[in-house]
Amino acid sequence: MTKTIELIFDFVSPNAYFAYYLLKDIAAKHEASIEITPVFLAGMHKLTGNAPPFIRDGEVKGKNEYAMLEMTRFIAKHGMTKWKMNPKFPFNSVTLQRVLCAVGNEERITLLDSLLPAIWEDGVDATDAAAIAPVLAKAGFDAANLLAKTQAPSVKQILMDNTDKAVERGAFGIPTFYVDTGEGAEMFFGKERLGQIDDLLAQG
Repeated sequence: MTKTIELIFDFVSPNAYFAYYLLKDIAAKHEASIEITPVFLAGMHKLTGNAPPFIRDGEVKGKNEYAMLEMTRFIAKHGMTKWKMNPKFPFNSVTLQRVLCAVGNEERITLLDSLLPAIWEDGVDATDAAAIAPVLAKAGFDAANLLAKTQAPSVKQILMDNTDKAVERGAFGIPTFYVDTGEGAEMFFGKERLGQIDDLLAQG
């Protein structure tokens, strides 16, 4: 049976950027497929009572500063020096998430390969359709048509359903992974669990 890694994903999460590229390497190493499930992180937070770490931990002395230190270490370890904090962060990602919902999985991979560096390296405004459109076009999409689809009720419903189902399955944040080696899916949360995913796939 094919090994699969499902990535519960939202563009607004910096950790989704970090996790995605390392996950691609792990998947290739173990001949596993990656499935992208777009959700709306703000909706997930509302459903679970969770909150972004910089808000949740804002009153804890030293905790956010330490989180930034760990992020700096992660970037250095994995050579992700092109990453830059998006000037609009935290931005409303709903349009981008609907873009993902409007296409199939292979196209979602293409979109991540194009939009992640645009947002998290080049500082593209993720809330501005005029800024997003050239990135979509460069990736081979009909940008106007794809952005128009984000207003379709069926596409909006896919995003809402994905978010609800992810929470029902136990997800509470991004990135969440479900890894299936043929004996049922196991959940992992956070980029720090990528080593555990690598280990699990090695056993399968």
